[in-house]
Amino acid sequence: MPATFGIVDLFAGPGGLGEGFASLDLGGEAPFKVGISVEKEASAHRTLTLRAFLRAHQAGHGALPQAFIDFHAGLIPEPDWSEVDPSAWQHATTEAQCFELGTEPAAAAINHAIGVLRQDFDDTILIGGPPCQAYSLVGRARAKGKVGYVPEKDERHYLFREYIRVLDRLRPAAFVMENVKGMLSSTVESRLVFEMLMEDLASLGTGRGHHYEIRAIRVADGRASLKEAEQPSDFIVRAEEWGVPQRRHRVIIVGIRSDLADRASGASIAVSGVTRTVDDAIGMLPELRSGISRGRDDPASWRREVVEAARLLAGIHRGREDGPLRDAFSGIVGAMKNGLLAPRLSARLPEGYGTSNDELLAWLERPALHGLAQHETRGHMPSDLGRYLFAAVFGEMRGYSPKASDFPLSLSPDHRNWHSGVFNDRFRVQLAGEPSTTVTSHISKDGHYFIHPDPMQCRSLTVREAARLQTFPDDYYFLGNRTQQYVQVGNAVPPYLARQIAQLLLRGLSGPVSGETAAAEDSDMAARSREMSSSRTPASRSLPRR
Repeated sequence: MPATFGIVDLFAGPGGLGEGFASLDLGGEAPFKVGISVEKEASAHRTLTLRAFLRAHQAGHGALPQAFIDFHAGLIPEPDWSEVDPSAWQHATTEAQCFELGTEPAAAAINHAIGVLRQDFDDTILIGGPPCQAYSLVGRARAKGKVGYVPEKDERHYLFREYIRVLDRLRPAAFVMENVKGMLSSTVESRLVFEMLMEDLASLGTGRGHHYEIRAIRVADGRASLKEAEQPSDFIVRAEEWGVPQRRHRVIIVGIRSDLADRASGASIAVSGVTRTVDDAIGMLPELRSGISRGRDDPASWRREVVEAARLLAGIHRGREDGPLRDAFSGIVGAMKNGLLAPRLSARLPEGYGTSNDELLAWLERPALHGLAQHETRGHMPSDLGRYLFAAVFGEMRGYSPKASDFPLSLSPDHRNWHSGVFNDRFRVQLAGEPSTTVTSHISKDGHYFIHPDPMQCRSLTVREAARLQTFPDDYYFLGNRTQQYVQVGNAVPPYLARQIAQLLLRGLSGPVSGETAAAEDSDMAARSREMSSSRTPASRSLPRR
């Protein structure tokens, strides 16, 4: 029987990284199981606990609970999960812990979990990444304006030391640490944070047992492997190279315990060579219209605002070279005046849902579901509707998102820095035929950086669309209010990427395999990904699809 690994997931957020590891299935065996996940933010912890509950219930029953399917479809309020399946809920509340790392209660809970994991599993894996705000370039720029802010006293710079403490105590077979690219250039007291981190990692095990050999994840010629890094930038993982429909670039550091490191040499897996796009992930979802956040919000008012903006833009673009733009805006006027308006929310499942052989859709779609959850738009200011409309049409016609200088003066926001270049990308449309830009927690603010590519919808992305670009399956339900849901999605690791990293790590820990065996495993992984949805037993009760 293959080895099983217990997972310790720190700074877990809603559980994207843990979901990827826990979802790996080879020949009906799950080599990775989450033992404990720790998150301090209450709404993310609720999401984390619900997901742990669903995994535990499915492990015992082979299908999602009917109560969850009904709740997910919006047919009933959230039930008391402890009554739905007491055993699974007990497991979930033990697995998902709400603590602030660095505190004594958190340390005690983790230490207890380590003892249990050592008894229940062949070995362990540590995953997660310290909060990225203090490392990120945007975070540091904002912090400069904070009165009394002293970077070297910001506890977020040092939370990675708690990760190191747990790593030192756990002594896992391997660890996976994720963070933003800004970590590579962030400094404290004139020292690079990344250098400090490497020193801490190198010191583990010195003089008292096994140390950790650090590896970067590199992709070349359609295969991913674990390599020694020649420079810090080697640790940057580009999600779009792994079939994720998003250009998300993150630092991912892998450490292999020295007694196992030789096994990792030569380990590799096949990765997708196909660039997945925004349209691949969300193009089939029900069309929606946005709302109006200030003033009267009803279909007639929304139609009037958008038609007026389209007429204005058609009149502005009268020049010969602007003909295509003028015609596009004129076409929108006609379509808006005569066509039916889309609703602001829809739970309707796309045609053929859950039957696709496409690898990405097989991962995202879950045929047991009776509705699409959290696909609801928010309202936008009337003045922003014109900017969203312009950005979407411009992106569709020109093939790139407009900069501030491309916007007509009549659409300029009342912002003194609008023409300075500081906010050149203040309004950014996600292009249908390209991977999205990085989905971040900023999507919770106003949506200006995440404009839907369809001009007729004139809106920002919904929580479900953002979740799909992050490769969260459709049965992944985010608890909390909508702002908290957006933050959870933006802060997560794409589960589809995490699952492939888990596969690569497992191959590295399992020792050398023949080329024939590796090819068979790659083929099996691709087939299981396509069949994952249909392998989940559908609910027995049929409900109407909306």
